[in-house]
Amino acid sequence: MEWQNVSVISLIGIVAGLLSGLLGLGGAIIIIPALVMLLGFSQQMAQGTALMMMVLPVGALAAFQYYQKGFVDIKTALIMAIFFFIGGYLGARFATHIPQDVLRKSFAVMLVLIAVKMFFEK
Repeated sequence: MEWQNVSVISLIGIVAGLLSGLLGLGGAIIIIPALVMLLGFSQQMAQGTALMMMVLPVGALAAFQYYQKGFVDIKTALIMAIFFFIGGYLGARFATHIPQDVLRKSFAVMLVLIAVKMFFEK
C-alpha cells in the first residue's frame, strides 16, 4: 500500500475518532438524539451511554472519559447494545434490498429532521 493511501486512511481514522469522541457520532447519530428526546437524558449522558454501548473497540477511551465523569448509564447502554445488535442485523438485511438512491435520501431526511428538532428544542 502506498504511503499516500496510508496517510488518507490515517486522516480519515483520526477525524472519525475525534468526532466520535467529541460528539458521539456513528451509530449514535440516531441513538443520542433518541436518548435526549425520548428519555430526557442530558446531552453528555446520551453521548457517554451511546459510546459505552459501542465500547469495544469503538470509542473505548472516549466512553471511559464519560464514565469517569459520571456521564454513562450502564444499564441503558447494555439494554440498547442487545437490541442494537439484533436491530442492526435486521436493518442490514432490509437495507440490502432497498435501491441505493432511496436509502441515501431516506438517511438524509432522517438526519435533517433530527437536526431541526434538536436545534429548536429548548
